Amino acid sequence: MLSHVKHALISFLLLTAITGIAYPLVVTGIAQVLFPKQANGSLIEKNGKIVGSELIGQQFSDPKHFWGRPSATSPYPYNAASSSGSNLGPSNPALGDAVAARVKALKDADPGNTLPVPVDLVTASGSGLDPHISIAAADYQVSRVAKARGLDPAKVRELVAKHTEGRQWGFLGEPRVNVLELNLDLDSLH
Repeated sequence: MLSHVKHALISFLLLTAITGIAYPLVVTGIAQVLFPKQANGSLIEKNGKIVGSELIGQQFSDPKHFWGRPSATSPYPYNAASSSGSNLGPSNPALGDAVAARVKALKDADPGNTLPVPVDLVTASGSGLDPHISIAAADYQVSRVAKARGLDPAKVRELVAKHTEGRQWGFLGEPRVNVLELNLDLDSLH
């Protein structure tokens, strides 16, 4: 019996050293050498200061900024330590009320806009951290942002096009716009 315990303990310690220490160190080292930006969080710097990440959305509510997808994380939006969706099903009245309130906020911010409200502007992503919006969601906001900044809508559309990312590897997903990068570029105009 003692011999079995001894072998089990040695196996436990050996596997812990391999899978808990050696493997993570090797993978982290390879990531740091081959993909240093991504391994360190794809951070965005402006004037030597970290302002965010390409991978995590931020809350914008000023009419002069593009707004991202709503976030259902708690206790505050885009909390990277609390990635989650709302867990509200399509038949839950609370989801309908939240979507209606978001549609109203968008309509109130740009009352002359007659375009249909894109679904990604009124529903949270599964993680609650999505930094991107669809091209339709960006197009929906162009007139509001241009008016709030006193810019020609064509100039704002140029910036949207500049920050539009294509499908991953040319075939996965949909084209999308990184909201933080777009807003930083807009802020640098003035």
